[in-house]
Amino acid sequence: MTKKEKETAMAAAAAGVGAGVGGFGGATAGVLELAAQGAAVTGLTASAVIGAGAIVGGCVAYGLFRFFKKRAKPKPIA
Repeated sequence: MTKKEKETAMAAAAAGVGAGVGGFGGATAGVLELAAQGAAVTGLTASAVIGAGAIVGGCVAYGLFRFFKKRAKPKPIA
């Protein structure tokens, strides 16, 4: 596996984990909030909230991965 392939695999894994966490967060917080507001929670609205959470979670995780990957490493003091 080349270095570029390894980096691509790590980025995909980070985005996948973020999407899973975002989907879980969307499923719990979003649907509970809709229910607390008295909105009619249907399968469609619940799916939309879960999907939005997964998308946001994946994007945030990928952004954080890229941020930490590109940070300049401190140079040793000689």
